[in-house]
Amino acid sequence: QVQLVESGGGLVQAGDSLKLSCAASGPTFSNYAMGWFRQAPGKEREFVACISRSGGRPSYADSVKGRFTISRDNAKNAVHLEMNSLKPEDTAVYYCALDSRGTGVGVRPIDYDYWGKGTQVTVSS
Repeated sequence: QVQLVESGGGLVQAGDSLKLSCAASGPTFSNYAMGWFRQAPGKEREFVACISRSGGRPSYADSVKGRFTISRDNAKNAVHLEMNSLKPEDTAVYYCALDSRGTGVGVRPIDYDYWGKGTQVTVSS
C-alpha cells in the first residue's frame, strides 16, 4: 500500500520561497511518475508539476513555469517542489500524487491513483 505524506507548507509573503516535500512509502518508488497538484477554496484541483520515474521530463503548468521546480530523490523515496517568487494566487492546498499504473507523465488528476492529504500554502500580499 502506497502512502504519501507532504510537508513544508506554511504562511509566507509574496515574493518568498518555500520547498515542499513528499515522502513515499510502499512499492518501489523509482518505478512511478510523480506529480504535484493544488486546490484553492472553491476551485477544482489543478495540475502544478510532474516528473518521470527517472527524474527527467519535468512538466509544469504555465502559471508556475519559471518559478517552481520539481525534483525527486529515488534513494530517499521523496519528491520535492521548490517554489520561488510566490504570489497570492499560489495560495492553495498542495497535494503530492503517484501514478502506479504507468500511464506516463500525466497532467490530469485522473492520471494518478495515490494521493497525500495535502499541505497548506498561504501567500499574503
